[in-house]
Amino acid sequence: MRWLMIFCMMVNIFMPSKIGAQEDARAVPSLFDFVVVWLSENYDMPVPRTEPEIIAMPHKNLFERRYGRPPDEIAPQVEALYDAVEGRILVSDNWSGSSIADLSILVHELVHHLQAQSGWIHACPAEREKLAYQAQDDFLKMFGQSLENTFGIDPALILVATSCIH
Repeated sequence: MRWLMIFCMMVNIFMPSKIGAQEDARAVPSLFDFVVVWLSENYDMPVPRTEPEIIAMPHKNLFERRYGRPPDEIAPQVEALYDAVEGRILVSDNWSGSSIADLSILVHELVHHLQAQSGWIHACPAEREKLAYQAQDDFLKMFGQSLENTFGIDPALILVATSCIH
């Protein structure tokens, strides 16, 4: 229920009480707005200039974009990628955004969108993953989940995946 309280607090930021005030129509914040404010407040990230388009595609295509080759039978599934050139989030065609796990994937990729929009520079591509994994895990923890119990991503894997190895 903590997530419900957090969401209600976010809605109040965007839609203050109308008691004693004249009628003032306000837009209801989107999920994007909620996640961006949460990332900005918790990780000192800038608010992006644009909202990224979300494009669904088969796992095979995501894998080929990520690794530059077709997947084999033991290849890991790629759930999502951030296309910095086009400013788009690419998700697997089974992503629906209707579960906490799916939303955490959106959080992860929105970190990359905010990094790209703000011009953050990293020593290597892997280094930009540190904050994305941290934010995704923190988001999952608000709902009693974690990267490890939801996706099987443990701290050792994150250490290897976020290290600049030359």
